[in-house]
Amino acid sequence: MRHGMVNKKLNRTSEHRKALLKNMLNSLVKYEQIKTTLPKAKFLKPQADKLITLGKKNTLHNTKMLVSQLQDLKSANKVKKTLSKRYEKRSGGYTRIIKAGFRYGDNAPMAIIEFVDRDVEAKRIDKKKKDPAKVEKKKEEKKAITA
Repeated sequence: MRHGMVNKKLNRTSEHRKALLKNMLNSLVKYEQIKTTLPKAKFLKPQADKLITLGKKNTLHNTKMLVSQLQDLKSANKVKKTLSKRYEKRSGGYTRIIKAGFRYGDNAPMAIIEFVDRDVEAKRIDKKKKDPAKVEKKKEEKKAITA
């Protein structure tokens, strides 16, 4: 019987589950929206909410707890400086889960987990902007090859 068993196991070992949670938390903090399977999103939601609550209380202990949970200084700083300021008047419910259909290969239920009142520009952090000079140069090279 599973009385009092809180966490889902997600068919992973405890080390793999901890690493998965840490990586998903870092991605959620960085991009403020990620797409994953529904069980993983439901597993991640309470942890993300606890992370924001930790960041709202500005003490040394909470800062060390953030860094130890995220293992990333940039993410911990973003939680403390940006996200905690954004949600200082909100007393919980910092994330939402939106169902997003089923995955093509294995028909797994997919979901989007995102912060409420998220910054839309955070999704484009790693995408490189195209340099117009390079694009023009590539077009000229293609014309030279085909001509």
